[in-house]
Amino acid sequence: MAKPKVAFYWCGACGGCEEAVVDLAEDILKVVEAVDIALWPVALDFKLKDAQAWKPGEIAVTFINGAVRLSEHEEWVKLLREKSGLIVAFGACSHLGGIPGLINLSTAEDLFRNKYETSVTVDNPGKVRPQTHSNVDGYDLELPAVWNSVKRLDEVIDVDYYLPGCAPPPNLIMDAVLAILKGELPPKGSVLAPSKALCETCPLNETKPEKITIGEFKRVATSQPDPKECYLAQGFICMGPATRGGCGERCISANMPCRGCFGPPPEALDQGTKLLSAIASAGSALTEDDAAAAAANMVDPAGTLYRFSLPSSILKRGLPRSEG
Repeated sequence: MAKPKVAFYWCGACGGCEEAVVDLAEDILKVVEAVDIALWPVALDFKLKDAQAWKPGEIAVTFINGAVRLSEHEEWVKLLREKSGLIVAFGACSHLGGIPGLINLSTAEDLFRNKYETSVTVDNPGKVRPQTHSNVDGYDLELPAVWNSVKRLDEVIDVDYYLPGCAPPPNLIMDAVLAILKGELPPKGSVLAPSKALCETCPLNETKPEKITIGEFKRVATSQPDPKECYLAQGFICMGPATRGGCGERCISANMPCRGCFGPPPEALDQGTKLLSAIASAGSALTEDDAAAAAANMVDPAGTLYRFSLPSSILKRGLPRSEG
């Protein structure tokens, strides 16, 4: 009996999700024994024409990581959707938009202007920028077009399941693979992780007071958190109340507040506003001036509250910057 074919593909990503697959260690041998890996660009040499030759539905499941930003990404994910029975959005960037999605606070024009014109390290007097089409020595060259916005995967194609995390932990990856192979998957559209908020399983939960009072916001870059006390109670922004659990509390174990990579729990409409509501109700300010002073201590609120989820948020993106 032929093994089911499985594909892995990456869009706009750092490579951490690929490392997460490698981190399966000896369990990856179980996967290899059970499936035929038909596509994995980071490890094996496959071309676009190879995928184009597959029949529709020939691939049992494709795991796609990374945010969608380029025309090439769109071409590949639409092709893989056609050729795959199941599509799994693999990791925070594919699931939510991820850290690459923070560029949505700017525009593609802002990006190119800074990269090729205004940055202090740029030596480009001709203000030359990459072109999607150019001719060099008689050869036609083509580069992918850069979209104005980063998109999560399900804004471009239909997605069957979501495997969260930056990167997804090996145990959840293995659980997902086994569930697919056994045909024991939950309803379509499910996030393959627990539904409770991380705070409920956090080892510091017992140290959280009944009512948290925050007088100022602290940063781990300038203050040392007590590893035995709730981070929010200490004044550090921790996304635990607004983040789905299931990561194994990896950041907490490393004495770092939760950064929110698993995305919001099911009951939260928007991850950033849920956390903002929680910390606003815990503020100790009695006047507008006190509140403004406390808020000024929160460095980069958008990048903190929407570190992984801006493209999935109510905001979606920032306003275009003024040229003035």
